[in-house]
Amino acid sequence: MVVLLHTALRLSELVALDVDDVRTSARKGVLIVRSGKGDAHREIPLNPTARAALDAWLDARRELATDDDERALFVGRTGYRLTPRAIDLVVRKVAGRAGLELSAHVLRHTCITKLVRAGNDIVLVAELAGHRRLETTRRYSLPSHADRQHAMDALEVQD
Repeated sequence: MVVLLHTALRLSELVALDVDDVRTSARKGVLIVRSGKGDAHREIPLNPTARAALDAWLDARRELATDDDERALFVGRTGYRLTPRAIDLVVRKVAGRAGLELSAHVLRHTCITKLVRAGNDIVLVAELAGHRRLETTRRYSLPSHADRQHAMDALEVQD
């Protein structure tokens, strides 16, 4: 879940990742999406939270992937690549235990929205998200009901 929330990956991109697509060090890291939507290639820088989660997963993965030929980053109990459905079910199950309704797509959406609302350039966010059209990314910057309410609450009328 951490990787989805901190990378804006599509579920299909996440399951397609291989171990070699992750490069981390103590200070930086990158995920290489070799075949995103429309076969687009991109590199996503990893923040400290995502790096820590991936490093921990890589340690756990060594116990699961007993077949040396399995290159998938995310493997299940059988030691083989997880399917998109399996990952989404895990996300929903873990979220449900916390009383939340989440999916892999909601985590992607949340990441993109946070990037836009933090004031990052929309072209940069589109590139990180793998969007070909800026209009697709712009949808994530539309004001919510809470944004509109906050704007009106902050309004002071002078006499």
